[in-house]
Amino acid sequence: MAIANRINFRNTRGDVLGGLTAAVVALPMALAFGIASGAGASAGLWGAILVGFFAALFGGTPSLISEPTGPMTVIITAVIAATTATASDPKTGLAMAFTVVMLAGLFQIGFGLLKLGRYITMLPYNVISGFMTGIGVILIFMQLAPFLGQETPAGGVIGVIRNLPNLVASASPWETGLGLLTIAILFLYPNSLKKLVPPQLGALLAGTIVSLTLLSNIDIRTIATIGEITPGLPQLQIPTFTTDNLRLIFVNAIVLATVGSIDCLLTCLVADSLTRTEHKSNKELIGQGVANLITGLFGGIAGSGATTATVVNIQAGGRTALSGISRALILLVVVLWAAPLTSGIPLAVLAGIVLKVGVDIIDWGFLRRAHKISWKAAGIVYSVVLLTVFVDLMVAVAVGVFIANILTIARLDELQSQSVKTITDADDQIVLTAAEKAALDAANDRVLLFHLSGPMIFGVAKAISREHNAIANYDVLIVDLSEVPILGVTSALAIENAIEEAIEAGREVMVIGANKKVKSRLEKLGIAGIIPEDHWMDDRLLALNKGLAISQQKLVPTTDLVVPRDLEVEV
Repeated sequence: MAIANRINFRNTRGDVLGGLTAAVVALPMALAFGIASGAGASAGLWGAILVGFFAALFGGTPSLISEPTGPMTVIITAVIAATTATASDPKTGLAMAFTVVMLAGLFQIGFGLLKLGRYITMLPYNVISGFMTGIGVILIFMQLAPFLGQETPAGGVIGVIRNLPNLVASASPWETGLGLLTIAILFLYPNSLKKLVPPQLGALLAGTIVSLTLLSNIDIRTIATIGEITPGLPQLQIPTFTTDNLRLIFVNAIVLATVGSIDCLLTCLVADSLTRTEHKSNKELIGQGVANLITGLFGGIAGSGATTATVVNIQAGGRTALSGISRALILLVVVLWAAPLTSGIPLAVLAGIVLKVGVDIIDWGFLRRAHKISWKAAGIVYSVVLLTVFVDLMVAVAVGVFIANILTIARLDELQSQSVKTITDADDQIVLTAAEKAALDAANDRVLLFHLSGPMIFGVAKAISREHNAIANYDVLIVDLSEVPILGVTSALAIENAIEEAIEAGREVMVIGANKKVKSRLEKLGIAGIIPEDHWMDDRLLALNKGLAISQQKLVPTTDLVVPRDLEVEV
């Protein structure tokens, strides 16, 4: 696997146009997410530049555009609040937050090296839906205060809810008006203009122009703006932590890396569907990790694959990593030479942009239909939403996945339990040949055919024990594993118990049809040592005939009748 992507120029015009269009979309979003996170507009811009450049250079999805996103901003906001609260001063707290970004990048590199890419997005859709909806709700609540011209109270969503009456009562009509204007533009933006000017940039320009012209002489209240961004390169951030906050940094880095990986790989799937290509998930994780590591080193907020920017890039003609690189270079020019022009942008306008992002992230379509599909599915979705908003992102995902898996296992258990059958006569429960039926009928219930089929997951173990214990009187146990592709540890132990009980009761045991992996699992448990080699068979008819012979032999009385040696016959 190549470390860096090979940059080709076969689609130069489309890539540059795609990068330019994505840069126009990225500018207002980077400013908005930077302000929303608490790290500042400059951190948002550098996050968009550095994440975008290095993810394109080292990633595994050529058309992907990476930058600060809603989910990542939600986590970064919580991280900055936590590290600032434990630090001696805000500057040290911010440095620790950038350390979390660096460590998250290292974790993502580790995910890629361990080839975990294919597993990260193997989440039930109702969990993903609830998770993304919860993030959307958090973004909305966290932007209410700046939308109303107020400072965001401490305490996250709960803090905003507690202070909501005061926020509304003290709202600035002028800044609230700017926020409402921004929202109106974003919702009512004509489709004909989207190809010329992206809605976010149009709303940003309109709100800023109104603020600088129509509201320039307002003395009632000074409208809060971004403030001047100093042009130039960012300062290097030295990793900062103490033994007291090491656990805080480590846990938050894991959360940031996991959410960033999920967010990115889901966007990669969108890019695949639009370009009809297939991304390299593990390489993409490594690229995202390198990008976030470098971004944290230079004071930018973390990012991941951005769906909106990626779609815009592809629609404008971007197909290779050159589009992401050109987008980053265009933003770099803006930061180095045009950054002072952003100083007059009102915070209420940026809050309106982020608030619209929150509304868009909410999975309205699935929420409307979830209860029609299944009340259990709906319960998982709403539980994950509530846990995401009021408890913790990773707790929400973990609980959601756990509940979804338990319900899935219960359904599989119910289905697979039906494939565990104990048969002593030919009764159509399983398909047998005429010869096999004849041999089983001739045994007169003295041969027990223990037939299993399908993957034997751990939920089936109870059915194995139940079915075996249901029949007590037999001479020969034939364990038929010819239709078992996978044998789980718990089910293997249940089979082992059935075999040991049969042997302890003086019965003969034969195993037929075990494939190489299944037989290896049983041998490792030590079953091979208690079953004779000639009792491991591949042919069911041969096993039934042998079992029939053994059962008939056991019926011959040996205490009352002594057969002369010359009259002995082999049965």
